[in-house]
Amino acid sequence: MKSNPACECSAAAGVGAAAVRSGDATGPVPASAAYASIYIPFDNSPLALRAVNVGIAIARRTGACVTGSHVYAARLHDRRFRQMESGLPERYLKEEKLAEQRAVHDDLITRGLSLISDCYLDVVNAKCVEAGVPCRRVALEGKNWQKLVEDIGASSHDLVIMGALGLGAVQASLVGSVCERVARRIDRDLLVVRSADADRPGAIVVAIDGSAHSFGALRAALGLARIFEKPVEAVAVYDPQFHSIAFRSIGGALSPAAANVFRLKEQERLHEEIIDSGLARIYQAHLDVAVEVAAEHGVELSTTLLAGKAFEQILNDARNRKPWLLAVGRIGAHSDGGLDLGSVTENLLRSAPCNLLLSSRAFEPALDQVADASIAWTVEAEARIERAPEFVRGVARRAVIMHALQRGHTVITSDVIESCLGAMTRERARDAAPAVAAAGEGQAPAKCPFARAPERTERERAGVVQWETAALRRLARIDENARARVKRRLEKLARRAGCAAITAAMVAAAEPGGTKG
Repeated sequence: MKSNPACECSAAAGVGAAAVRSGDATGPVPASAAYASIYIPFDNSPLALRAVNVGIAIARRTGACVTGSHVYAARLHDRRFRQMESGLPERYLKEEKLAEQRAVHDDLITRGLSLISDCYLDVVNAKCVEAGVPCRRVALEGKNWQKLVEDIGASSHDLVIMGALGLGAVQASLVGSVCERVARRIDRDLLVVRSADADRPGAIVVAIDGSAHSFGALRAALGLARIFEKPVEAVAVYDPQFHSIAFRSIGGALSPAAANVFRLKEQERLHEEIIDSGLARIYQAHLDVAVEVAAEHGVELSTTLLAGKAFEQILNDARNRKPWLLAVGRIGAHSDGGLDLGSVTENLLRSAPCNLLLSSRAFEPALDQVADASIAWTVEAEARIERAPEFVRGVARRAVIMHALQRGHTVITSDVIESCLGAMTRERARDAAPAVAAAGEGQAPAKCPFARAPERTERERAGVVQWETAALRRLARIDENARARVKRRLEKLARRAGCAAITAAMVAAAEPGGTKG
């Protein structure tokens, strides 16, 4: 690997991530949406040149460093030349001639490809110098996508920008093999450039499905919108057709007896009347939360709710709307942790007609925002929570809402409240288990259950509230600016309620903006 020490990003240490240059009209980029280090694979293709311009535009507003990289495959060319030797004209097949040709070719390939890399990276460096942006350059030898993935994985870059197609593109190409392989194997935000038009108009559209990654994409899009002075729009898609298709398939396979047991017609009617309309409400709630998140960044977000297959509807919307950028999470609401890309994202990577941001960020909106948009209470549940003492009612309500959201409930019933109480009881039992086990091993004498209660300790007489170990660990995860306030509030509430100790569940319910897990 070759690098230019004179252009290392450390030279920009005094720039600062929130720096704003004179002439930038839209103010500083929020820290939550800013990028500190940008990595650009460069092969001098039209889309790679556009990727450099996009990266520099971001770096000028955020103080980020730009790293330009190029991979050359000297050993691959050397091996290919040896494979082609048998096809050389006969006069070159003499041993002395072959030795001469090999030496010349080895020298040209080793030095020539290295020189080409340097010249390519000179282009990136010159653009950065002209814009006043710190730049670092990296030349790598080996298989292009492998070396890029290794270099990115070993670095602290938080944004990769690369062209969807490189020098080997043909008219039928959808996405280059290097771009797709890198997209699948890195865990950083990836901005895939599809348009070489620097002045292409259009908004930034974010696909929202309620997942933490989709809200992470929203926050990244809000930062980019500030930089490029673009409006932001959000789209969500629910699929009312899947259940109809599934029921037709099931109906064709079930015997009359099985259909009677399954009560196929009643189930189908239930889906048509309740579940399909419920899906629309769920995804509209996701959009409502997105509006509130955008408002916190000073952005007025317009939203669109579509019905149909998610990938198809988002793609058709992008073709009609012609956005400058489409932002999506790497994985969606129904993905598991082992996936590299969700199915919708995978299809959009190949087919999206605009620039595409694949966000690796995960962001959980505040509990209150999610609850206001998606949670309803039955009359019985409301009456039950109102019977709680006023000074603990707010904490109790937040605990129940958090419990409901974690389990996918959108309507809180008395059963959900009972489930929440049971979960809190089990958590306290788990926290107490180590102490019980220690007593059983002789580390502390077991107490007779009929023994007289001990005198109150000096701490208890002074009104000092006990904290369970798990509660202290949970408290330590809260931002230090809010930690002391949460601690005082919980101890005050516990003293008023006569609680024996503060539990982790109580801390989670009192966290600012709800729990982040």
